[in-house]
Amino acid sequence: MNFPAELKYTKDHEWVKIEGDIATVGITDFAQRELGDIVYIDINTIGSDVTEGDVFGTVEAVKTVSDLFMPLSGKVLEVNAQLDANPELVNQDPYGDGWMVKISLSETDSAGLLSSDAYQALVGA
Repeated sequence: MNFPAELKYTKDHEWVKIEGDIATVGITDFAQRELGDIVYIDINTIGSDVTEGDVFGTVEAVKTVSDLFMPLSGKVLEVNAQLDANPELVNQDPYGDGWMVKISLSETDSAGLLSSDAYQALVGA
């Protein structure tokens, strides 16, 4: 499994890439493997203010539907439009083309997020 060191992680299996006051969010390689073949992504929070821990959408796999939890507080600026027609990008490239949302951070405190090493320890990798 892949755990890029430059990213931050949540206990709910989302990853975050922070660049200034913009954060890109997706689900981890571990999460997509656990879910299996992803067939649909439902994110309708564009333009919404979200608080850390809020559900910002769902991901549907062949066997289950799982909520997506916001790792940091901010405003949803963009949803990855490629996922409408190609939700399998999350399986193929979870840290690249499979990103889910970009948010404008209302605060940049990422102290509650996990490092790559801490996340690997959490999932037993």
